[in-house]
Amino acid sequence: MSKGIKIVIGLLAGLLLASTFFAGGVAFGSALPALTGERAPMLEALPDLFAPAGPAATRTPSPAPEDLQSLFAPFWQAWDIVHEQFVDQPLDDTKLMQGAIRGMLQALDDPHTAYMDPYEFEQANIPLEGEYEGIGAWVDPDAEYLTIVAPMPDSPAEKAGMLPGDEIVAVNGEDMTGVDGNLVIRKVMGPAGTEVRLTVRREGEPELLEFVITRASITIPSVEGEMLEEGIAYVRLYTFGERTTRDLRATLRDLLKEDPKGLILDLRGNGGGFLDTAVEVASQFIPKGSILVERFGDGTEQVYRAQRGGLATDIPLVVLIDGGSASASEIVAGAIQDLGRGLLVGETSFGKGSVQNWIPLSGNQGAVRVTIARWYTPNGRLIQQQGLEPDVAVEITEEDIKAGRDPQLEKAIELLLKKTG
Repeated sequence: MSKGIKIVIGLLAGLLLASTFFAGGVAFGSALPALTGERAPMLEALPDLFAPAGPAATRTPSPAPEDLQSLFAPFWQAWDIVHEQFVDQPLDDTKLMQGAIRGMLQALDDPHTAYMDPYEFEQANIPLEGEYEGIGAWVDPDAEYLTIVAPMPDSPAEKAGMLPGDEIVAVNGEDMTGVDGNLVIRKVMGPAGTEVRLTVRREGEPELLEFVITRASITIPSVEGEMLEEGIAYVRLYTFGERTTRDLRATLRDLLKEDPKGLILDLRGNGGGFLDTAVEVASQFIPKGSILVERFGDGTEQVYRAQRGGLATDIPLVVLIDGGSASASEIVAGAIQDLGRGLLVGETSFGKGSVQNWIPLSGNQGAVRVTIARWYTPNGRLIQQQGLEPDVAVEITEEDIKAGRDPQLEKAIELLLKKTG
């Protein structure tokens, strides 16, 4: 499958709450990386952008011209009516055209199929790693309200106390009910040093919460690693971007030189990224077998298998997940769990099991995001809206957070030490 066409299995749940968009989520930031796609946060412009995208390329024949003429007669009638009778003239035909596209895609009743206007599309082309200005949080723009998937580590959002699942119901006192999530993102974004006031609905809280957050310059990390005192290697992945596989391999080489007893892969709060990066990352831990299966609307499927040359395919392994682990993170964790390569510890993951293709429209009129497939774990599990259940469930309470405790990490260390004697 061409790496030019963006196959996004990400959430689009993470716009870097910064000064642009980001996906796998989407991050409130100055960029909008896609929660998971084939080599691009959202999309890149390519010469073969309109070429068939793998097995899903089987197309339903278009209606005959005379049928289309009859089908669209009411549309053109409505077009003429508003141009002749609407009180505020002249009309902006470009906005009407964009609105028509939005309405068509909304009629598919799929939260991940949508239209992106030229500005949003421009932001979507910003690389998955980089520096941005905003509050630093992965978000889901397709929920009823813009929803926090996970605050980024050491970000203003995390320091302010925002948590996964927080719903932004108002920005600077302005009600966001019924407002498109991507528009809410624009209101949250802003220059470093400026403040934004967010009104949040949190499950279990009887009253709405207020957060006044000072935006900052946000650097999106890729991979971090260290040796723990117990002789266990610890690797944290923050996203699945262009440099992730390279950075991960370099980190693993350094850590494996220390002859660790076991390895902890931390995918908590990782909203996703590129599909092929997910396969490459999983292949560092899985020696052979399928990583995931894509199934398309026409019944065809594509199997992604582990690549050769993985660096950590034998070492005892535990993977940490939580509600902020989405799309690409779930691909990796699901394959490791299904193939018995390691244990999952933590909380149920987000549940993003569909694949999106971003395709630019002619005349620089933005792009459409279309769900083209659903993906399944090696054992055939569909995790859409269900997520992955950990092998060992461990919650982190607010008391743990306040005390600086990480019971999930502690449990992972305990399991590895027990396994290695």
